[in-house]
Amino acid sequence: MKPTNSSWANLRHHPLFWPVVALLLIMLFNAVFMPSFFKLEIKDGHLFGSLVDVLNRGAPLMLLAIGMTMVIATAGVDLSVGAIIAITAASAAVLINPALGRELVTSDKLIENVTQTPLWLVIVISMGAATLCGIWNGLLVSRVKIQPMVATLVLMVAGRGIAQLITNGQIITIYYSPYFYFGGGYFLGLPFPLFIVVAVFLIAWFLSRKTAIGLFVEAVGTNASSSFYSGINEKNIKLLAYTFCGFCAGIAGLIISSNVKSADANNAGLWSELDAILAVVIGGTLMSGGRFSLVGSLLGALIIQSMTTTIYAFGVPPEVVLVVKALVVLAVVLLYSDLVKTSADKLFDRKVVQQ
Repeated sequence: MKPTNSSWANLRHHPLFWPVVALLLIMLFNAVFMPSFFKLEIKDGHLFGSLVDVLNRGAPLMLLAIGMTMVIATAGVDLSVGAIIAITAASAAVLINPALGRELVTSDKLIENVTQTPLWLVIVISMGAATLCGIWNGLLVSRVKIQPMVATLVLMVAGRGIAQLITNGQIITIYYSPYFYFGGGYFLGLPFPLFIVVAVFLIAWFLSRKTAIGLFVEAVGTNASSSFYSGINEKNIKLLAYTFCGFCAGIAGLIISSNVKSADANNAGLWSELDAILAVVIGGTLMSGGRFSLVGSLLGALIIQSMTTTIYAFGVPPEVVLVVKALVVLAVVLLYSDLVKTSADKLFDRKVVQQ
């Protein structure tokens, strides 16, 4: 039975249609030109392969995309998530190793598995700093009424300066193995960061789809004035969205610093805010706010990471990645434009009628 005109239209207009198509095209490209991309093997009880690498390395971006989705759904944007990553990583590194970049040595032998602060307290303080950054952004946007781009740009610029003050301008090396588990550990044969992403996603999904919070977020993003007269506290919803975004960035910061076993205030999370915004837009959430898709944002993050991993696997210079991302942004803008949508509808409708 051939699909009807309406079924094709419903499929094309589904928010996840284009993200799924884009991801399948990347996988198809790898299947043709690099079949080893899909090779999986078990070593030391752990699953290894390019697909696992995509999920593992894409975990911080997926976390950022989840938090950024809630902010963009309120018709806002958070440009400071990269700086929050740097602040979180710097806080954790200094709490573990207050030597400020100097190696901890005794009798000319490097000390391993040493921390100056209990691990649970490291997590609490670092995540507290990230959450406070989110609250700061939320207050500027919701209470002070500063435009989201300007409000978060303040912390984007100042945040790395704060991280450099924390680390005294040095790269702090971490020598505490239990901390490495966040970014480099395995659980049930899979990278541990994946389980963190799943946990955060389930929390976000439950709050946005099983409670009224999701409806309030969409209402504020669609029309803040109307939502106010409907009894929705617009200020608190925006504050919650930015706070949650800062929280997600903090978790990403812990994973990144744990994975590289250090904290670099200059480079940790650099330009990651742009990747997060791109992932959310690719996933179908409009920058104008309103309806959002957490699943779509995860797909967008996987598209970006799959594309990056594929480019690196072919030995292409890293700077080319930026060019490819620019082309992806252009393609996404065109796909979601009214002109392309109208043209696509006319083209598919004509084909269906001819059949």
